[in-house]
This record gives sequence, C-alpha cells and structure tokens, in this order.
Amino acid sequence: MDKYYVTTAIDYVNALPHIGHAYEKIAADILARYYRLQGRDVFFLTGVDEHGSKVEKAARLAGMQPQQYCDLMSEKFQQAWAKLDLSYNYFIRTTDERHVTVVQKLFRQLKDNGDIYKGSYSGIYCEGCEDYLRERDLDADGNCPSHKQKPRQFTEENYFFCLSKYKDKLRQWLSSGDCVVQPESRRREVLKQLDDAELSDFSVSRSRSSLTWGIPVPDEPEQIIYVWIDALANYLTGVGYLTDPDCLSRYWPADLHLIGKDITKFHAIYWPAILMSAGLPLPKRIFGHGFITVEGQKISKTIGNVVDPICLVETYGADAVRFFLFSATPFDQDGDFSKQDFINKVNAELANNLGNLLNRTLTLVERYCGGKVPARAPENNLREASNEVSVVVDKHIESLEFAKAIEAIFALVDETNKYLNDEKPWALFKDNKTVEGETVLLTALEILRRVSLCLYPFTPQLASEIWYQLGYHTKIETLAHGDDFMWELIPAGQLIRNKGPIFKRIDSSCVD
Repeated sequence: MDKYYVTTAIDYVNALPHIGHAYEKIAADILARYYRLQGRDVFFLTGVDEHGSKVEKAARLAGMQPQQYCDLMSEKFQQAWAKLDLSYNYFIRTTDERHVTVVQKLFRQLKDNGDIYKGSYSGIYCEGCEDYLRERDLDADGNCPSHKQKPRQFTEENYFFCLSKYKDKLRQWLSSGDCVVQPESRRREVLKQLDDAELSDFSVSRSRSSLTWGIPVPDEPEQIIYVWIDALANYLTGVGYLTDPDCLSRYWPADLHLIGKDITKFHAIYWPAILMSAGLPLPKRIFGHGFITVEGQKISKTIGNVVDPICLVETYGADAVRFFLFSATPFDQDGDFSKQDFINKVNAELANNLGNLLNRTLTLVERYCGGKVPARAPENNLREASNEVSVVVDKHIESLEFAKAIEAIFALVDETNKYLNDEKPWALFKDNKTVEGETVLLTALEILRRVSLCLYPFTPQLASEIWYQLGYHTKIETLAHGDDFMWELIPAGQLIRNKGPIFKRIDSSCVD
C-alpha cells in the first residue's frame, strides 16, 4: 500500500488559534481524507510549537508558568481542530518528552558530524520571526515588515549550523526539476536567497541569559536549542525518529510539508540542510500557501479582526467554513474572509444548488418510485460528464488546486439541476412515460452519489449526510479500496432516506 505523509506547520501558542491557522490545517485534512479514499496509508501530523521567547512572554503576561500556559493553549488548539473535523493521526507538542529527546539527539548528531560549531554573533533580531534580520530587510520606519516592530540589537556566543557547506547541494536539489518547492514563485525566491552572500551559517542556540524557555543543548545547559531547529524536528518526531524505526521507515520522507509562505526559507533551506547533515532523505514536496486576510486586512490582534474558528463553526457549521475557505481563493494566493461573501457563497452552493438537487430528487423518488432506486441505466451523456469531473477533481486535488476541484464539482451539480428542469420527470410520470422518468431520476441519484464522494474531503459531514440519504449503510470513510467504487452505480432497489434539507440557509440579515 502506498503511503502519504502530510504535515502542517506547528503553531505558536502565544495566542489563540484563528482562521489563518485553520486554513492550513483544513488543507492538510482535505488531502488526508482524499488519499485515504484512494486506499493509501496516510499519516497526517499537526501540532503546536511551545518553546521560544514569544511563548515565555505570553505566559508571563497571563500570570502563569510556561508549561502550565502551554498545557492550556495546546488544549485550545485541539478543541478548535476537533470542531473543524480534522482527522490528524498525531498532534505533537514540542514540550513532549519524546520530542525533547529527539531534538537533543539530533543536535548531538549534527555536532558530531562537524556541522555545528560555537561562534559569536552580533546583529538585529526580530522576536516575532524568531530570526536575525538585515538592515535592508526593515521597512522605512526601521521595523520588521512582517511584525511591525523594531528588532533589537543582539550580541552573544552560541552555536551555529554550517549552512555554507550545503549551499551547492541545496541548489542542485532545488533545480532538480522535481518541483520540490511550490508554487514556482516560492522556488525561485528560495534560489535567489541561496545566492545571497549574506545567507550564511545560522544560529541554532541561544544563551540562557536571553532565553530560558526551550530545550537545553546536550551537556551545556546554559545554551538553549534555537526554536527553529526544535520546531522543524517535529516532522521527524511525529513518525518515530530515534524512537520507532518501523514507523519512520514506513512514512519518511514526508510527501508534503504544508507551510505559510512566510516560513518558506526555513523549510526549503534550513530544514533540508539539516536533513542532509543527518543523512536522511529530503521531503518530496514543500508548498508555501497564501494567507487569509479578514475583510481585506491582515489578521491582527491590534486591529481586532481575529476570527475565532470555534465561534465560526458553532454558528455556521464546520462544513460551511471548510467549503468557503477552499472554494473562494486559489491555495497559492492570498484569500480574504468576508462574512457577507461567506454567507452568500455557502447559501448559493450548499443550500440552493446542492441541497435543492438532493431534496427534489429524493422527493420525486419517493413519489414515483416508492422510495427505491430505479432499475434503469443512467442517461449516458451526463454519466460521461460525471466521469470526466471525477478525473478533473483528482487532478486538481493532487495539484493542490482546491478551488478548481470544487468549481468542477459544482459545475456538475448545476448541469444536473438543469437536466432535471429540462427533462421534467414529474411530467414524464404523469404522461405514463415511466421508463423515461425513472431514467432521469436514476441519473440524478447517480450524480449525487458521485458528488458526495468528490466532496467528502472538503465537507465530510455534508457528504456523509448525502451518502446516508441515498440509502447507503456503509460510511464513505470506509471505502478505502482505490477508486473502483467511484465508477460503480448506485444499487437498484436501494431504499433512499429523505430526511429533508442537508444544509439550512443562513439568514444574511443576521450579519453583524
């Protein structure tokens, strides 16, 4: 069985989860669910980053000890992801003893290989980025452009990783033609960064005088392992590096690292160099996705436009949130969350188009076919169109073109609604054209079956409800036998279950 190992970036716990965090995690869940349906052995890893000065500061402001604060915040993230129906295999915390052991052993291994050495550094450091900056990186006001705060001057003795030793290998890897870093604009950006003479060996530790909340350097407790080597190692910890050889050999290397575009450098330069030093295979694909803004503005606690995914799900449902985020904007570009756009889109597509198609079809089957799937052959042209849509959806999901996949699905829904309107099966039955009427209804049922399978990775609860109302006793998630089931017909004689609308329209007058 082919495996598929997908990871997300792990989120700092210095603030509560917001819709920007959710965006990436839902994307990974879409892929995990899709590949499980294809019969692949999927491992989906996500989690939280609990070390570093930002977390330590947040704990202090909350009047809590760092570990107590991390325990609380980790639970908040897990609650949010449960609300969004994420199907991850493992939720990693960087304070886990298992992870601490891996990080310290990896650090020692890199040092023993001659790739970590002690040195002194003086420069400007952005706490938000957890990285050193250059003067030319700052905006006109001397602030970090990402975090809008002035970096501080920093001088101390710490450990460095010998990145310069791996620059040529990194260029070869990035230029191999395997599209390992995507989209292409991110790959070009990384190659340009590699050519910058100022990108050199980077610090992998901090003096305890400047940072106390982190994993100590082995045999030197006065040095704390830099948060980035700590955080990046989570991808190894999650699949058993140094603790479970069978699990590691089963899933490593990662098939896909999903990350925000702002941390591409760390994943496409620092991380592969560390893996090269450790003698480990490199990830097959790194994808730097766009950001989600809110009403056209960057998500910011200062502005006060943070959207709580838990509140959003409790108000509108997980499927509505998942559907909107991945139907509205291409994944490689920045997208915007507007409550009015959100309501308009989910009402139009989920309630009107899809919900209406299911409800009217099942009602007609009850009225004219005794609630049973007709024993007819589906209309050939529309069946061929649905076959084509399935292939197109597969192609788009594999390319991470989620919006195009959803667009193709709903084009088929629109076509089927038009087909019902044009063929008027209710009129066919009244004219005693039973064969023709049953053929139309069987075709609509078959399209709905196909739509539920295609939509399942995006809206699992909604797709499962369609599946149930079509009369199936098995659950969609149990159909992990390749894609043969996609091409089967809905069984003749199967009793449908018309339970009413699958998605209730949202009252747009309630938008605040």
